[in-house]
Amino acid sequence: QVQLVESGGGLVQAGGSLRLSCAASGRTSSTYIMAWFRQAPGKEREFVATFNTRGGRTFYADSAKGRFTISEDNAKNMVYLQMNSLKPEDTAIYYCAATSRSIWGTILCSIQSGYDYWGQGTQVTVSS
Repeated sequence: QVQLVESGGGLVQAGGSLRLSCAASGRTSSTYIMAWFRQAPGKEREFVATFNTRGGRTFYADSAKGRFTISEDNAKNMVYLQMNSLKPEDTAIYYCAATSRSIWGTILCSIQSGYDYWGQGTQVTVSS
């Protein structure tokens, strides 16, 4: 089993920045694709970004490209989401996700069913 705990959410003004953190514990050696999803009120959970720890490759949703950066600190079993130029429409609960399955390069990288482990989420609110 793998446990994921997010932190770093909060209230920020439009144009500001936040860095979300995801601490992984348990059988982390088995998980090599990490991702961030988000869910706004009344909307379905959507993909934000994903990171392949075996090579450092990344993939972003169009809404995140150029503004968000996903990264990891392998020694600390941490995954980060640096969010810049935040907009009110970025307001959502942000979830960290992980999988040990070989889904890189497939549609599963960007949908919920591709991931086996989830954190509890952290709230991000962007005021206008």
